[in-house]
Formats: sequence, structure tokens, C-alpha cells
Amino acid sequence: MDIFKYDVYRGPNLGVYLSVNDSVVLLPMGFAKTKAEKLSKYLEVDYIYTSMANTRLIGALSVMNNKGILLPKTAYENEYEILKQETDLEVGVLDSKLSALGNIICANDKGAVVSPWLSPQDCQTVRDVLGVEVIQKKIAGYNQTGVVMVANNSGAAIHPEADEEDMKTFANLLGVKIEQCSINNGVPYVTSGILVNNHSVVVGSLTTGPEIMMLTRAFLN
Repeated sequence: MDIFKYDVYRGPNLGVYLSVNDSVVLLPMGFAKTKAEKLSKYLEVDYIYTSMANTRLIGALSVMNNKGILLPKTAYENEYEILKQETDLEVGVLDSKLSALGNIICANDKGAVVSPWLSPQDCQTVRDVLGVEVIQKKIAGYNQTGVVMVANNSGAAIHPEADEEDMKTFANLLGVKIEQCSINNGVPYVTSGILVNNHSVVVGSLTTGPEIMMLTRAFLN
């Protein structure tokens, strides 16, 4: 597994716009084919062009693992159909007023840490579509759990101020080791600047050497 640097729309916030699992990376409509091919090579996946709620914010508005993908209720029917037709994933819609699902759910193939803002019914939908155990808990005081932690099936990076006891709970749920980390030269909202699957890690171009060392400890050892 390697760590690559990469930018999207001339900026380092690739996690806002893109979403990945072990078979596919979801890219916004109009994304340059040359960049798509380079990214798919880094991540060792195919790529699919789509939109999310008629925007480019795929990473912020959806959450995906190797079993399923959750879309917000603001997603369009054609977006749902594209994912049903072009992937083998269980495609579900979270019937919640909260639309930025990528910001409130952190999931791998074993578990999901979700925002306390979600209802019991929402949590059951997460379990059903992603096929994982679910716990609700703030991270470092944030209800936006998907913003401050990102995980694959072996590691996770979490907000630098995350509580040690919480980290033990999350590590047990997700079956991973967890490291406190920032991204893009000090940004604590790690998900904004990273794409990770079980093949590779891709980070924003502003990510520093010390940050890459922490990510190496989380994901590569």
C-alpha cells in the first residue's frame, strides 16, 4: 500500500468531492479523463461518473463501503439508478433531513461511527445498507463524525483532539488501529483531504511529511 498526493479542482480537498471503496471511485460529471485514469490507477479501482443531489459533492453527501452506499434523500432518481446499474453495491437512501451523509457517518466494512443527530431509524438504515455494527458518539466534541475520522479495514485517522477512551471504543468497533492525525498542513477535519481504501491512500497536496508519517502508522504498518 502506498500514499499518493493528488488535488481536485486545483485544491487539496479531494474527500469532499470523491468517494471510494475497493472496486470503484465515484467522480463528478465532467472530471478530466486523464485525472480520472491516474486516480483510478493509484487506488486500483474502476471509476464511475455521477453526481450527488445534482452537485459535485459526492464525498460530502454520500457514504460508501464494500457492501453498500447510502445516498441522501435529496439525491436524484437517475443518480440512484446509475449506482444500481454500474455497481454491485446495495444502494440505499437515508430518509433524514440531514443530507451531508459523508460528514456524519464514518464507516468501513466492519462498523460505523455515526452522529448523535441521527434517529434510531436512521441508524437501522445504516446497518441494513452498509451491513455493519453502528454506534453513535461525538468525536472530539463534534457531532460531524464523518468529518473527523476516516477508516479502511486496517486503520483509521482521527481528529488530533480525540479522546483516548473513545479511540479504543472505535478501534474495537471498526477492527482497526487508530492514529490521531491532521491533513493538508494542520487541518483537523481529516476526511476532507483524503481518499483511502484497502489498496492505497491518496491525500491532498498540502499534506506534510509529519502528517504522512502519522498516516503511515495508521494505514500502512
